[in-house]
Amino acid sequence: MEVEELEKRKSRKITSSSPSSALINNLDDGCLMHIFSFLSPIPDRYNTALVCHRWCYLACHPRLWLRVDRSVQDFSEPGVFPNIEEAVSAARPGDTILIAAGGSHLASNIQIKKPLCLIGGGELPDETTVICLRGSDSALEFLSTCKLTNLTVKAELGCCLLHRSGRLIIDECILQCESNPLDYLSCPIMSTAGSGVFPSNLKSDGDSISVSHTRIEGGAKAVLTSGDLALQQVRVIYARTCLYFWFDVGCR
Repeated sequence: MEVEELEKRKSRKITSSSPSSALINNLDDGCLMHIFSFLSPIPDRYNTALVCHRWCYLACHPRLWLRVDRSVQDFSEPGVFPNIEEAVSAARPGDTILIAAGGSHLASNIQIKKPLCLIGGGELPDETTVICLRGSDSALEFLSTCKLTNLTVKAELGCCLLHRSGRLIIDECILQCESNPLDYLSCPIMSTAGSGVFPSNLKSDGDSISVSHTRIEGGAKAVLTSGDLALQQVRVIYARTCLYFWFDVGCR
């Protein structure tokens, strides 16, 4: 009885003197990572990674991402895919797709109809390249709110990114159209939002494009809009041999 009473007193003392014992940090890594998996990558999981070193490691753990990696031999591993199209098809709304650095990833008219975040796996955007071959309208076609970051997208003929609807965020990317005699057909970014091209059930409120710290090369125009969106708040910064652009595309 005395031993039990001592244990109870000790437990009460620890509880009263250590309020941190009930905090979320007392959960093990597996529990925390499971909780983080329910957060949207942008901005919730990103903000979570800023709390401390442990949370940064868990919030950015590869298990929380889908990965596109052609070098992987065994694609039976959950969440690993040989190409972008398969990863987009398997992704759930709000997922992050990490595209491996090195080599080139082919993309042709890949429609993205759910909120996703596509991130290049290299330290710099030119280490992860997505190529749209001639004969395709675009590499990626967006019909939902999405974010692209740390990626290079190249188009031989046509546009790099085709925006149909939703809010598209492009951050720290390189968009490049190949030089050829048909440059007037090439455009790094094209938006048809608000043009009536798609039925109203595929449209979303607040169609817009936001571009920051992005290099744009080639094509007759950097941005082509055919709906009720127009280029706004353009800012350009010259850095050595490159021009970096910040601008928004929104309703007039």
